[in-house]
Amino acid sequence: MSGLPSLRAVMLMVIAVLAVTVAAGGLVVILGDDVLTSAQEPVRRQPRTQQTQPAPRLDQMVPTAAPVKDFGQGGPGITSTPPRVLAIAAATVPKRTRFTLGELAHVQKVIVVDAGAVKVSGTALNLLAVDPADFRSWTPQPVADQPAVWSALARGELVADASAMRKFGMILGAMYQVDGGPRLRVAASADLGLKGVDGLVSADMGKALGFAPGVAVLLHGKPGKISESSVRKALGKGAQVVMLDAAERAAKAQQKAGQRKSAQQDQPQPVSVGRPGSYLELYKASATRCPGLSWTVLAAIGQVESSHGRNNGPSSAGALGPMQFMPATWKHYGVDGDGDGKSDIWSPYDAVPGAANYLCANGAGKGGEKLRKAIWFYNHSWDYVNKVMGIAEAYARTYA
Repeated sequence: MSGLPSLRAVMLMVIAVLAVTVAAGGLVVILGDDVLTSAQEPVRRQPRTQQTQPAPRLDQMVPTAAPVKDFGQGGPGITSTPPRVLAIAAATVPKRTRFTLGELAHVQKVIVVDAGAVKVSGTALNLLAVDPADFRSWTPQPVADQPAVWSALARGELVADASAMRKFGMILGAMYQVDGGPRLRVAASADLGLKGVDGLVSADMGKALGFAPGVAVLLHGKPGKISESSVRKALGKGAQVVMLDAAERAAKAQQKAGQRKSAQQDQPQPVSVGRPGSYLELYKASATRCPGLSWTVLAAIGQVESSHGRNNGPSSAGALGPMQFMPATWKHYGVDGDGDGKSDIWSPYDAVPGAANYLCANGAGKGGEKLRKAIWFYNHSWDYVNKVMGIAEAYARTYA
């Protein structure tokens, strides 16, 4: 036994490790490839080189117009293909009907899953039972990129839609007794974008709950193009069909009708930002494009999206450049910030004022809730909004 360390020696080693960990910035618990900090969700481990690099000051960072196609910390590799149509059939959808649906005009993807309703204290919840690996791409990108959602499903727990959480006063992490069934823990919540669906469970849990097999159909394709009548005809009598992109189409039509277009809008728009010598000056100059918008918000978005041009993508969703624009969005809101005759999604001198342009179009200059909503449009996640606002406040204190 002389070869084994004494209990006292082991305890001293543990205390030393804890002391170093606390001195480094707080207790950190490492579980596999995830890192948990107090009061936080699991976050992806940063590359070691990024962990040891001190965060540079904005007034010391020089923007570069050259593409920096560094994938940074990457992503889960899932590209969201959100459903445009949700249908509930009267019975299990046979294979031949699935083929028929897949051959409809403008339909690109079809998935059929189990569905059912459970009652919790007499309150009905409409749920889909899904295979996490197959269903992940059918959710909005922020949900697809959220590990907690898919871990919860893999454990057989409930992922509640955010609106259902508010509507029924559900509490994240609480256990709920299903009337005549098992107890379900609400392990995660997300904006699923599925009208009438209150949450998701795993396929195995759906079987245990006695859900109807293969009755829920999701169709993906070009927005506003899939024919509702064709879907109803394929599924037969008694099918319920919900056009999930109806609100999106209406909002786009209203926005289009309210915009005054001119020939200049299709050309790069000079905004006289020039080529400032630091990111700090670039953010300040770009913010003047939107009266009422603080430069600190642009700087916070630049930090979250690319660490001020150090991780320019492409992202797993296809976003590009230092402000991580989707090409379709850039086509409408990109600007020529330095007056070189083109709007370059990779150039910070165009991308930063382009971000100001996009935020302003969504009401960011009005402040308050309008500002929060504009940031939400930039990335459809309220956690993202809160993170950006927190960083913006920190910049305001640092560069006061």
